[in-house]
Amino acid sequence: MTVFIVWILAASCVHAQSESAWGLSIEEAVFKALQNNRELSIQQLEPVIAGAFEKIERGVYDPELYASFEYVEEIASETSRSTVDQFSVEGSDVAAEVGLRQRLPFGTELEASVYSARSISNRAPEQQQVRYGLTITQQLLRGFGTAVNLASLRQAKLDTLASTHELAGFTQALVAEVETAYWHLVAATEAITVFEQSLRVSQAQLDDIETRIEVGHLSKNQAAAARAELALQQQNLIDAQSLRTKRLYELMRLIYPDLPVHEVLPLQATSLPQVDPDFKPQREEHIQLALQARPEIEEAMLRRERDQLETVVTRNGRLPQLELFINLGHSGYADTFRQSFRENDGENYDYTVGFELSQVLGNRSARARDTIAKANLEQADEALANLRSLVRYDVLLALNELERARKQVSASAATREYRAQSLQAEEDRFEVGSGTSLDVARSQSDLVKSRIAEVQARVAYLIAKVELYRADGSLLERRGIRLGQLN
Repeated sequence: MTVFIVWILAASCVHAQSESAWGLSIEEAVFKALQNNRELSIQQLEPVIAGAFEKIERGVYDPELYASFEYVEEIASETSRSTVDQFSVEGSDVAAEVGLRQRLPFGTELEASVYSARSISNRAPEQQQVRYGLTITQQLLRGFGTAVNLASLRQAKLDTLASTHELAGFTQALVAEVETAYWHLVAATEAITVFEQSLRVSQAQLDDIETRIEVGHLSKNQAAAARAELALQQQNLIDAQSLRTKRLYELMRLIYPDLPVHEVLPLQATSLPQVDPDFKPQREEHIQLALQARPEIEEAMLRRERDQLETVVTRNGRLPQLELFINLGHSGYADTFRQSFRENDGENYDYTVGFELSQVLGNRSARARDTIAKANLEQADEALANLRSLVRYDVLLALNELERARKQVSASAATREYRAQSLQAEEDRFEVGSGTSLDVARSQSDLVKSRIAEVQARVAYLIAKVELYRADGSLLERRGIRLGQLN
């Protein structure tokens, strides 16, 4: 049985699961998904099934050994033609045959056999017969030639190859989903860090304001804005913690579906959302790569080739059936079993040669099947052209999103820097009494939003990059993943 498995070429580390926090890099997440994902395990069986159908088609041309045995005993009454007297006849016949038959891809059927028979009667001496036979049947019109007879086997091979491309597409989508889920988890974790830091700053500001209120430097109303900002950061932290748990569960569903909850929660993503400033994708290069590497296109081309083979079968099916058959035999007769084999070198032989012709009048069923096959082939051509167009569109969208995310990374970093400067200015104004705590709280809230936006921009850039690699069909190769085959 042919089994398709997924190999990862890059080395990976296996963590030790424990109650304490344990780290997981993005490479380990992908590796574990390829090992543990149930949907991938199900999909890996499709090439196995397709390979089994291929073996079934090959089995049509396997030689077949057959044997038969027959015993007949008879007690009857017969009438003599010369004397008109009745007499009793008792006899028995034993016959056995063993042979080998095989179909050939040329439309030929071969059968070689050895036949032995013994006849015993009270009215005739015992007779033993041995016959060696060879039968050849050749299709001359319908079913003639390897093109039509091997079409089913070639279609089965194409189905096997198509299923491997389908597996590659599924694996690529899974890797993209795992990496996307991982970066979402990183973004959710970074958001918690930002809100925790903001919460500590808000608490420190509130403590400072309350101290000033106690010594009479500020009015009591100045504490309201600080308390509101503290409460808002607490709300944001609660939502961020809940979102991180959700993102964690989404990732674990892909890579550790059976991991207990108490081992899931301590997980920490260790890979950082780093942006490569030197990465400059070329549009035409990615489009051409996609048209060559996308597994969907490879699968569609194989499906089209399969439909083309079907037209060969249906076109041949419209022909009449004309068979040439030749049956050759050589026999030996004797009164003992052993002697019958020795007498087989005599002149006792038989042969039969003939033709058999058949044709359905009108042949509407065969014509209809041929029409369907041609229409399916035309549909496959149109579907392949449409798929190529969609692939180009996918790459263009991915490039556009990557460019947007790249610009957002630099823009969000600038915004965060300016928000930090603005907050510092408001704090300075508040220190000298020209500003209010409300202005400080607003600036603090704006800085938190800009820090979250910066993290999200970096993560969006990495996800857009993953999507580009998925769109051009190079994600598995870039991650060092290939499909292997074991027999």
